[in-house]
Amino acid sequence: MSTIHAKLSASGAHRWLACPGSVKAEEGIPETTSAFAQEGTAAHELGEISLVGGTDCADMIGMQLLENADYTVTQEMAEAVQVYVDVVRYLGGEQMYEERVDFSEWVPEGFGTSDAIVLNESKMSVIDLKFGKGHRVDAQSNMQGVLYALGAYAGYGYLYDIKTVEIIIVQPRLDHISTWEIPLTEALKLGEWISQRAEMTQDPEAERVPGEAQCQWCKAKATCGALQKYTHDVIATDFDNLDKLSNPDTLTDEELRAALDAKKLVVSWLDAVETVVTQRLAVGEPFAGYKMVAGRSSRSWSDEVQAATVLESALGATAWERKLTSPAKAEKLLGKSKLGIVEALISSKAGRPTLARESDPRPAVGVTDMDFDVVCEDD
Repeated sequence: MSTIHAKLSASGAHRWLACPGSVKAEEGIPETTSAFAQEGTAAHELGEISLVGGTDCADMIGMQLLENADYTVTQEMAEAVQVYVDVVRYLGGEQMYEERVDFSEWVPEGFGTSDAIVLNESKMSVIDLKFGKGHRVDAQSNMQGVLYALGAYAGYGYLYDIKTVEIIIVQPRLDHISTWEIPLTEALKLGEWISQRAEMTQDPEAERVPGEAQCQWCKAKATCGALQKYTHDVIATDFDNLDKLSNPDTLTDEELRAALDAKKLVVSWLDAVETVVTQRLAVGEPFAGYKMVAGRSSRSWSDEVQAATVLESALGATAWERKLTSPAKAEKLLGKSKLGIVEALISSKAGRPTLARESDPRPAVGVTDMDFDVVCEDD
């Protein structure tokens, strides 16, 4: 699997399409990776092996993946990736896996790797496996999927009379499968709009447009003047009287809504600023007004075997703590094939009501004062 990324990548399309200036802003900032990204790469490799070999993912539990990371296939990963594999197999047709697609007809030097492409007479399907479980992704208006579809059409459209494009997002760990089907003509019109936006990114003075989606993974957000101005404007402009901020009960509904709408983005920017300053101090670079100090200390046994001997002698059985594993961990250890033995033993308790935007797909619930903890009471 290729690790080379296009400057205007399909996976980052939601960012540079909304904020053309982010492309120039990110130049020179190194790429970062994480254990979650490594896990996702391993999951994609497992899916490819299963689809190419015609095997089930369960047959590969214990297999080592990722040449440089020795990632081991677990039962949880096998069961999750199998959902994606089953979706692809169900579609039939001519299939290609982890296929490099070129969409440079619409985006300069644009290319990427599509998880799966299925050609079925007049329909072309592009399937994207999202192995993470932190953020739900929908196929509707998914520009990454559109770019992969355009690249696939550029490469294989001459072989088929494609009339319809289908984008499928599979998120097995969120029990989420989303499908969006559009006429090819509509996809090509989107390609024209994408091409115009891509051209804007080449302008050194391209506009920076802060927003929750495009700023979330932007590498330049900590030093982004537009985001800093947005944060300032939210605090200083959206409220007529700054003294009111000390008591939210005096704010109007419009002012409260403005604060809630901006909260996630503002907090995300502040976290990014803190990360940048911390990284600079960590390598010995001074930063006026701040310094690195020791965090809260933690204690552990330097020799657990010796500690166990001493404590067992002094405390007996109370030297050890025993706790039944949680339902979630038990299900993970048992796997789907054995879930039946504990299903009747699990009871569910509804979580505390939480605030969400009206666009959230979850239904609204009735709320009473009893649903919340008392923070303080008058004497």
